[in-house]
Amino acid sequence: MSAEAPSPAAPKGQPGHIRLTSHHGADDAPPITWGAATPAERGPLIGTTSTRSHRNVVGTHSGSYSVYRALAVAAGALSREHRADLTNTAPTDSIGPYPQWSGPEAIVSLDPWGAMVADAFAAELAAGHDIRPTIAVTKAHVILPEIADAIDKGRLVPDGRFLLPGGAALVTKAAIEPVWYLPGVAERFGCSEAHLRRVLFEETGGMYPELVTRSDLEVFLPPIGGQTLYIFGNPHDLADPSVELTARVHDECNGSDVFGSDICTCRPYLTHAIEECILGAQRGGVGLVAYSRKEGRALGEVTKFLVYNARKRQQGGDTAEAYFARTECVAGVQDMRFQELMPDVLHWLGIQKIHRLVSMSNMKYDAIVGSGIEVGERVNIPDELIPADARVEIDAKMAAGYFTPGPVPDAAELKKAKGRGLEH
Repeated sequence: MSAEAPSPAAPKGQPGHIRLTSHHGADDAPPITWGAATPAERGPLIGTTSTRSHRNVVGTHSGSYSVYRALAVAAGALSREHRADLTNTAPTDSIGPYPQWSGPEAIVSLDPWGAMVADAFAAELAAGHDIRPTIAVTKAHVILPEIADAIDKGRLVPDGRFLLPGGAALVTKAAIEPVWYLPGVAERFGCSEAHLRRVLFEETGGMYPELVTRSDLEVFLPPIGGQTLYIFGNPHDLADPSVELTARVHDECNGSDVFGSDICTCRPYLTHAIEECILGAQRGGVGLVAYSRKEGRALGEVTKFLVYNARKRQQGGDTAEAYFARTECVAGVQDMRFQELMPDVLHWLGIQKIHRLVSMSNMKYDAIVGSGIEVGERVNIPDELIPADARVEIDAKMAAGYFTPGPVPDAAELKKAKGRGLEH
């Protein structure tokens, strides 16, 4: 019972009417059993497709880049009938399956089988279903000036296996698109699925009507950024709790990570973690950096820059005691990353224990431990790596609950900084 409405004249070969997917009409869609132990039992996820009756999820592939796909189709640069040729695109390293993949509550924000659709769903692909990977795994070299500097100063020694003489670190990396199992996401956040669906629908301007009209579709491909993993050493060792794992979960900060802005500790902490991961791999362990697109605590870069201005211009200048308050005045909330979903990628990798967590964030630590992963040592950023202009940030965060092996800044002086610890 799909509704159809007249549309302006369409280019040759394009449909001349609009097909609404708000109501039931996907009789040919494969069923999904989230958390099933095998891909055959789970079923494929079919989003963007010219065959509407095959769709069994809400939303489209490619996350925030789905809009660019639409522009490419509108401009005539891309055929909406195009199907990806997955020949020779298989992962360079196989990941899983691991016990954490089974059960509908263990992983709710990504598709555990997303890297192996070409093999796992070969029959469905042959039958004409448009099934696309949501995870890709490849090899790469990571080259950073901070690593070259560490070599020059003798902190790192190239070994030809994990670190080359020119300063390049050898890694396995994985790109992951978000895939939300709505009942599980709602449970993580302590709300009803119906409420989550309605708010998602309303706060995105009604972008996906199926959120409120198709309760039978339980999987959502949200139009947000995903994450990238950088693995130093053997990826299979991540799931072995007897192998030392050095890890950092890092949330994007473009200004610092890429351009070296000195108002925060993001790039110094990230490069310090990479150095620690290389050392860990050279000791016989494995290293991991999980990099998530959650710019400005998921408040966005515009809000982030507005807060920078407010902090610098307020009476008394930039101070630790007003650090969180200025963010909340502009954004209405201190942080929108909500780390409840963050451990999913660690469970996808089969991780049971992180021996050295390169992070001071209490939010991240609590989420990881709360998901059942053991954490040993917590590694703070060395004082000499903290930019002078970032001292306000780090003092406020330590007063608010960040881990520190040294003295905590005076709580009375920074009483307004109390609350949840925040970190890029």
